[in-house]
Formats: sequence, C-alpha cells, structure tokens
Amino acid sequence: MRIGITGATGFLGRHVIRQAQGGGHELVAYSRSQLGLPVLLAKETLTQPKAAPHELPETKLDALVHLAGESLMGLWTKTKRERIWKSRVDFTQGLVRHLSTWKAENRPRVLVCASGAGFYGDRGDELLDESSKSGAGFLSELCVEWEKAAKEAESLGMRVVMLRTGMVLGPDGGAFPLLKRVFGLGLGGRLGSGRQWMPWIHVEDAASLILRAVEHDGIRGPINLTTPEAVTNAVFTQTLAKALHRPAFFHAPAFAMRLLLRGMADEMLLGSQRVNPRVATDSGYTFTHPNLQGALASLLGT
Repeated sequence: MRIGITGATGFLGRHVIRQAQGGGHELVAYSRSQLGLPVLLAKETLTQPKAAPHELPETKLDALVHLAGESLMGLWTKTKRERIWKSRVDFTQGLVRHLSTWKAENRPRVLVCASGAGFYGDRGDELLDESSKSGAGFLSELCVEWEKAAKEAESLGMRVVMLRTGMVLGPDGGAFPLLKRVFGLGLGGRLGSGRQWMPWIHVEDAASLILRAVEHDGIRGPINLTTPEAVTNAVFTQTLAKALHRPAFFHAPAFAMRLLLRGMADEMLLGSQRVNPRVATDSGYTFTHPNLQGALASLLGT
C-alpha cells in the first residue's frame, strides 16, 4: 500500500515509518522540514505549505495516517490550549476539507487519525472500552471534537479510524527517556494518591496497531492504543524503580502538582483511565509487550 503520514518526524511517526517500510509498504512522509530519518526511509517526502500545513500536496495514496499535533506537555495557559486545539481540531477539519478537493483516484481510502485516551476523562476504577462515553475536561472535549472532525472524511467515502492512545513507551522519545533519568537518579515516586490508572503501550505495539488499522477493513471508528494490562500509577512507579534497581521514595502531592501545572496535572497526571483495548484484541491482535515488566525489560535491554 502507498501510505501517507503526517507527523512523520515525530516519535511515533518514525516508528510507524520503520515498521511500514519493513512490511513492504510505500511511504509518503509529509513534513514541515526536509530533515530527519523519515526522509531516508520514505519513498517520497512532501513539504507542507507553511501558511496552510493542512493542505497536503496531492499524490496518489491508499491510506493517510494523521499523527501531527502540538505537544501536550507544558503549562496549559490559554495560549497553549489554543495551540493544542488548533493543531488538532482545526487542522483536521481543514485537512478533511482539503482532501475533498483531491481527485477521487488519488484520495486515500482510509484515514487513521490520532486521538487520545483522554477522551474518557477521569473515570476512577471504571473499566473502559471503545463503546464507553466521553468524560469531562479539556482533553475529553478536545478528543471529542478531534474525532468528530476526522469522521467527516466518511462523507468522502473513506473508512475512518481514531487512535485513542495512552502513554507510549519507547527508548527514543515520549515520556520514557525522562522517566528513566529521573528514576535512575533515585528521584522517582508516585503522583498524588498513586491509585489512578495509567493507560500505556510499548511503541512497537502502537506502531503495529496503527498499521493493522490501515490494513484491516473491519477496523473502523475508535480503537484504544493501550495494553490489556493497565496499571495504577503506584504499580507503574514500583515496577520502573525495580527495573532500574533504584528506590522510589519521592511523592509528588496532588495539591502541589495542581499549583504548579494547573489543569495539566488533573487531566494528564492525576486523572484515571482504566482502558481495555477491546477492538484490538477482538481483531485477533497479539501484543508483543502485553505487561509492564516485560515492556520495561525490552526498553532497558535487560
């Protein structure tokens, strides 16, 4: 298949390109820069217009994987929230409108669009799957509107898949390198009560599931990119500290996190989503890294 990908130079995008290229697919990397590994691996690299990056240069595609978006990390000031919203909701709305101008023979048959497990909001111990309703808060509202924008592509005859992604663990990007450094110094510890559930996935499984969503016509709508074994923050902390042979005595109180990080703390770090990847498992997918201990061993090379 000829697969286009936005966010090609990002952490997850790089892994999707590697796996897709290894699987014999032909990759078209959309990027705002001509630099980076995806340029070397992709069959073709197309530069997005600076003034309107959602207006992707037209080329023949069988599928489009849309992963681009402003990082959620950082203080959620009004300006930061606006950038997050525009880079996800507004960008996807513009992207779908632009795809409607493509020649029918060039337009991708499937759009696989990023979303997030934040769709579900803070749900405590409730077991969640793709049929669960959305929650409350900025992230939930963001994901609801983001997915709604992506689903507009169905009016163009495209199959649409939304990736409700948990924390992606990989050796070369995302949160793991920072966590490794902090815990390696013996400065790690639980966040708040530690009872909040943390949806996570190894980057190899995340990339594999994205390609599975591209290749399998039976997958449409939301799919949770999380492992079957969700863990609480306290368990995650203990498991990572043990894998690094370090103590994890430190504790970040919830009130201090809220004071320093504003809304980001409640929704990204203290919110609880006990997510089950029902669509993935029902499709017959077998996780390479189903449990945290094995995933960390793989990331640490132990």
